[in-house]
Amino acid sequence: MNIKHSKYKNTGILFELLVRQITADTLSGKDSPATNILKKYFTKTELGKEYKLYENFFKYTNISEAKANMVLNTLVESSKHLNRSALKRQKYNLIKEIKNYYNLEDFFKMKLPNYKAQASLFTLFEVYNSENLSNPTQIIENKTSLLEYLTQSTIDKKEVKNTILEEFKNQDKDIRVLTYRVLLEKFNDKYADLNENQKNTLKEFINSIDSTSKLKEFYNTKINEIKETLGALNKKVTDKAIQIKINEVINILPSLTKNERVNDDHLINLLQYYSLVEELESAK
Repeated sequence: MNIKHSKYKNTGILFELLVRQITADTLSGKDSPATNILKKYFTKTELGKEYKLYENFFKYTNISEAKANMVLNTLVESSKHLNRSALKRQKYNLIKEIKNYYNLEDFFKMKLPNYKAQASLFTLFEVYNSENLSNPTQIIENKTSLLEYLTQSTIDKKEVKNTILEEFKNQDKDIRVLTYRVLLEKFNDKYADLNENQKNTLKEFINSIDSTSKLKEFYNTKINEIKETLGALNKKVTDKAIQIKINEVINILPSLTKNERVNDDHLINLLQYYSLVEELESAK
């Protein structure tokens, strides 16, 4: 039989989505229920123990095939020592609690850069902890996918890393779940001076980590809005030299073509353009 992947049961995905939800809530200027949920379900629990297996997998990149096999085999064997009934119960209660505070459809819409590897790892854990006879083809396919992930060069990976999540991961590994408050404090300090347009832009990029058509459409829409705003503001500028410079900015504002991908540089550009708009508005 085949094991079906479920993002509702994937511990790695659940953890990362909670971290992203904390970030999104903070950007919106409100307290995040996800912080207490994260602490409650991932500290000294079976869920926390299983998440450690996902965390350990993603620590390794660009390693030899022999080491990749050893990593994978070790994690699979470790998964067999978890209390499966407690794990199932905790996942059920976790989803129930998330549902109390968030719309599940919106919560699970957030895109993850390593989704395929997360899904393959979940399926492999489930296969090796199932009492039913599994499809050998499915095992081979998932193992192959995971081994390819571990052995490929980091410079070849096309996924865009979420810098907020990476900062969180680099905290002390033994107490990392307990340091979510440090994440929030750093985030608030770093982005306290952003204006509303910049915060909304950053929030959109966080929630749409991959280069989806929606994110590209968002970027192009904002670029066009900024062009119109700068054009209107420029008519009120009396300094000819400044007018010329603003016109130059308007002419070089880049909309993305069909085949272009959204990346970190585009985010930085948008934030800088909004700073320029703010300066011109305050100078009126």
